[in-house]
Amino acid sequence: MLGNSLVHRIGAVVTSISIVALVNIAISMAISASIQGSATAINVAGSLRMQSYVLFSDWLQAQDTTPPIEETERLHRIDDFTRRLNNPALVDALPQTTDHPLAQRYQVIISAWQHNIRPTLLASPSSQNPVELRANIASLVAEIEVLVTQLEERTEARVRLMNLVQTISLVFAALVIFLMMIDIKNRVIKPLGRLLQVAYAVGRKDFDQRANLEGKDELSKLGKAFDQMTSALAVSYSTLESEASEKTRELEKSHAALELLHKASRSLYSSHDLCGGAIPLLQNLEELLSIGPIRLFLHDRNSPDMVEAITTATVERPYYCKDHDCNACLVTPTAFDCLPNDTNGRRLLLPIQTANTLLGTLEVWYRKEPGLPDISRRLLETLCDQLATAIFLQNQITEQQQLTLAEERAVIARELHDSLAQSLSYLKMQVARLRRVGSANANESLHEDILNELSTGLNSAYRQLRELLTTFRLKLDTPDLGTALRETITEFGERLESQIHLDYHLPPRTLSANEEIHVLQIVREALANTVKHAEATRVEVEVLFDSPKVSVVIRDNGVGLPDGEQPAQHYGLIIMQDRARTLGGKLMVHNVTPSGVEVSLTFVPQSRHLIPTKNLSEQQAS
Repeated sequence: MLGNSLVHRIGAVVTSISIVALVNIAISMAISASIQGSATAINVAGSLRMQSYVLFSDWLQAQDTTPPIEETERLHRIDDFTRRLNNPALVDALPQTTDHPLAQRYQVIISAWQHNIRPTLLASPSSQNPVELRANIASLVAEIEVLVTQLEERTEARVRLMNLVQTISLVFAALVIFLMMIDIKNRVIKPLGRLLQVAYAVGRKDFDQRANLEGKDELSKLGKAFDQMTSALAVSYSTLESEASEKTRELEKSHAALELLHKASRSLYSSHDLCGGAIPLLQNLEELLSIGPIRLFLHDRNSPDMVEAITTATVERPYYCKDHDCNACLVTPTAFDCLPNDTNGRRLLLPIQTANTLLGTLEVWYRKEPGLPDISRRLLETLCDQLATAIFLQNQITEQQQLTLAEERAVIARELHDSLAQSLSYLKMQVARLRRVGSANANESLHEDILNELSTGLNSAYRQLRELLTTFRLKLDTPDLGTALRETITEFGERLESQIHLDYHLPPRTLSANEEIHVLQIVREALANTVKHAEATRVEVEVLFDSPKVSVVIRDNGVGLPDGEQPAQHYGLIIMQDRARTLGGKLMVHNVTPSGVEVSLTFVPQSRHLIPTKNLSEQQAS
């Protein structure tokens, strides 16, 4: 009929329909252009009828009275009638030839208005015959009605012509489409139906159906390609199905892990407690990735040992735990034994670091089989970046607090030195000067007693002031209390000429900046007393943590306290007692057997006040 190609057949149909549509559109546009403005012309012509009667009514009223405003309005209406009669829309709607009935009718109306009616309306009403004017207006209205009728008939005739053209185009297009539909049914619909059946069978995972289309057109070639594709799908479907399921599970796991990391970024940065903010996150990550347990160790650049800060699974409560109402990391021994270990698991160590500083290490355990996928490792590395940022920010806040405290103490020390210290120094010099001058009267002994008392009081006040200045000027130049204590031990060890043993076991961030300053100063004061008075050969300093309490012990093997009691008027011990009360703890100073003195401080850090007293008593009882 039109060849074997579907494209050629469809192209012929589209071309035929397009030609008919273009011809139809061209004729319709020409007819539409010819009747454009006809409605406006009819409307204008129709309005002339009413306007004629209005002019006649104005003329009759002008015979009785002629107010200036009414005469002006009447003349304006005459001019408006002339403009309406010469309206471009009405003129353009008329044929260009002068022998056309419409053009002739329009010329009759123009002539009647210009020669008969308009001069009469403009002349003096008293000199005109109303009957004649009325007859002329009636004749004009009749001509206008005929003109309107001719305009309507001319417009309707063109509309009917356009309808006829469209009807012919529609019949031709319908005939072409009908013939094409018969061809499409035999050459397109039936083959497509067969291809659709094969496609549905493939959708039902039935790869045994075949199209078996004969011919050389495009659908026949498509049917043969379909049969080849179905055979290939039958071979590869089983493999693809398993791979797709595995990828889907990995994507779902990755999506859940990304949501978890997004929530973690807010919880880590908003929580001031690293343990409380990180443990729920790590436990959720363990469940999602089928890994665990996870431990977090913090690094100290001044200490070679790592300090455990977080664990997600433990049988006993960690020593660094701050809240005994929290049991997030506690598991039963049976559950703990089922976790990966050295026998059935492997350990992954990931660094937690900023650009130049190693802050900690994340220890992740996972089972040997099936191992740790690459995507899980990348998620853990992303988590390490978030933990590094959170730890770094906490360290920055702690150092800023220590710096602020040191600056405040330096300001107070400077003020004391510039005011009270100078005054006391001046008084000491005056007492010494008075002592050298002496007194020759009979009350020389009383005078000497008063001078001694005054000198003793000034010396005590000055010593107490110097101790306060030393306290206020003391600051932590080291990142933590442990490093500061080691430097202090080294300093006093050189002065004592013997080794001082330090036993320091305190979790990171247990003490605030102010508490660390007080503990450090108490240790320094105790060591200073040992160097001055004890004559000791061995000194031990212990800073231990027994949750929730912190205990500080300074012990020596020196001569001990006289009479086993604290010396009176010893302002260093008085200041140490004040510091202990500030910490909310208790300071004890007593002799030990066989010789020496022990200074012990016990207090509960501010962060440990979260632990209820009831739980403490139960723990101590157990």
